[in-house]
Amino acid sequence: MSAAPAAAPTPPRITVGELVARFLEACGVQAAFGVISIHNMPILDAFHRRQTIRFVSARGEAGACNMADAYARVTGVLGVCVTSTGTGSGNAAGAMVEALTAGTPLLHLTGQIESDYLDRDLGFIHEHPAQLAMLQSVGKAAYRIRNPETALATLREAARVAFTPPCGPVSIEIPIDIQAQTLPIPADLSPLAATPLAPAAAEVAALADHLATARRPMLWLGGGARGAGAAVQRFLDMGWGVVTSVQGRGIVPESHRATLGSYNLLKPAEALYASCDAMLVVGSRLRSNETLRYKLKLPEALYRIDANALAHNRGYTSRYFVQGDAQPTLNALADTLHGRMAVDASFQTEVGRAREACEAQVDGTLGPYRALKQAVADRVGPSLWWVRDITLSNSMWGNRAPALNHPRAGVHALGGGIGQGLAMAIGTAIADSLHGLGRRTVALVGDGGFMLNVGELACAVQERADLVVLLMNDQRYGVIRNIQDDLYGSRHCYVDLHTPRFAQFCESLGASYHRLDDPERASEVLGHALAQRGPVIVEVDMQAWGPFAAKFAGPMLKKD
Repeated sequence: MSAAPAAAPTPPRITVGELVARFLEACGVQAAFGVISIHNMPILDAFHRRQTIRFVSARGEAGACNMADAYARVTGVLGVCVTSTGTGSGNAAGAMVEALTAGTPLLHLTGQIESDYLDRDLGFIHEHPAQLAMLQSVGKAAYRIRNPETALATLREAARVAFTPPCGPVSIEIPIDIQAQTLPIPADLSPLAATPLAPAAAEVAALADHLATARRPMLWLGGGARGAGAAVQRFLDMGWGVVTSVQGRGIVPESHRATLGSYNLLKPAEALYASCDAMLVVGSRLRSNETLRYKLKLPEALYRIDANALAHNRGYTSRYFVQGDAQPTLNALADTLHGRMAVDASFQTEVGRAREACEAQVDGTLGPYRALKQAVADRVGPSLWWVRDITLSNSMWGNRAPALNHPRAGVHALGGGIGQGLAMAIGTAIADSLHGLGRRTVALVGDGGFMLNVGELACAVQERADLVVLLMNDQRYGVIRNIQDDLYGSRHCYVDLHTPRFAQFCESLGASYHRLDDPERASEVLGHALAQRGPVIVEVDMQAWGPFAAKFAGPMLKKD
């Protein structure tokens, strides 16, 4: 009697939590940021077992999301934040708004309560009954994984949407019971490609006809043009000038003679615009604080390229609009304009002179703080990740200097919220170390913002994140105090801040610390800080330094 045939081996199965980990690995993710909880443990257990993705334990979900945001900004890889459900997810909402404002491709993975109790208004512990709606309101999109069979499709679509211009953060909530359920290992875990939006050939030809006769043409580059550096160079070769938004810094190295950098709203820049016979705005929203609330005088012959069709005529009227991603559209336009333009040979020299005049104007407002600006430029040089919080010093000079030479070198709180700089610096430093990018992370933060998420300094120490924090300590909300001087009869209220003794505070956490109370020592002290590894805090005693030479009282307005 013959033996019964052997049973076919059972195909290996994995949890949905492990599927998440494997998918992120296929996306090239090397770090994720978050806070562990009972509602995300299957995902984080998979990270731990596989030892492929480094999980950074933040001290709060807001900081974790800021870290993931910065990681994505400097690498171009999907940022990943993992939070708990309910309150934990809600803690990340402000940082999600920041990522949405900045157009960051980020995946926010959050838990949910067990499926049997969802959407029943039972007051189940840790439930947020409208969590999905909340996440939709603070991001680009939000999804729920309802069973293991649809998990991979949902992950793929979320990542594709995050990378489809205009990019932005996407949330996925996964009930805890679904995270623990199993499925066969998919044969293909690769992400879906975000297809570049190519422009219509007829529209490119029409735009070229508008621009062909321009003698003094200017490019205004925003964050949407960060991947278009090679295409922009073709316009520089034709003799064009360049100015950028703060988010577009470094697309053209800011040492180039034909760029204004982000000195985009000062008087010498506006005078230069008056002499231009065309301006092409690419991937920029022409934001209020960078256009004097849309009253900055730009050339009437203004044209726009943007992946978002709704950008047409926003803020400023454009003579012609082309929808398309920056790089393919600029390359197609350069092909069409080749040999057709005769740009004024002196124009780029004049752009450089306007830049020098803008720099001198800013320097004239800094007083003793010019020494710190110069020390950063001299000591760090071009190999810099320049991370900034919303603070007086950033508004005075950090948004424009030092000169950046890489389109991802500038990381700042674009949405205007304080307290995000330290966490962003951690995400940047982690990204640099994992991806071998070879730059030094320096963060410019204020004492008020620093205290908002100060717990993340413990995370920086634990992770041995190489970063230097320039902590500008004036023991107040300096910009708000200046506004009170200008508009409220110098009635100072709610702006004075009690801060810790930072030397002892840093010592208690194991973070290196330097006090800088003399402008003449700026270069020396910064040099010492940069020679150290791990997180280093340089407290700039602004009361010892004295005031700036000019007051900054909020975003500049047009004075008629």
